[in-house]
Amino acid sequence: MNHDAEPARLLLIGGAPFEEQILMWWNFVGRTHEEIAAFREAWQGESAQFGRVEGYAGPVRRLPAPALPGVRIKPRPAAR
Repeated sequence: MNHDAEPARLLLIGGAPFEEQILMWWNFVGRTHEEIAAFREAWQGESAQFGRVEGYAGPVRRLPAPALPGVRIKPRPAAR
């Protein structure tokens, strides 16, 4: 075990399952295809709603979201 490692942060999110179906695509979670498309547009426009990552030294300022698929995004069936 390396005790000289840098500190790390961990975020654990939990709670009751959603009562409605949700859509997940790339880094977005929404209720409708239109909501996901709006989130992507806001992300690409560097909207403040997604916050900022301080200290990131990557080759681009913000990782671009991939293009939406050519089909309507639908919820996945619930796991059984």
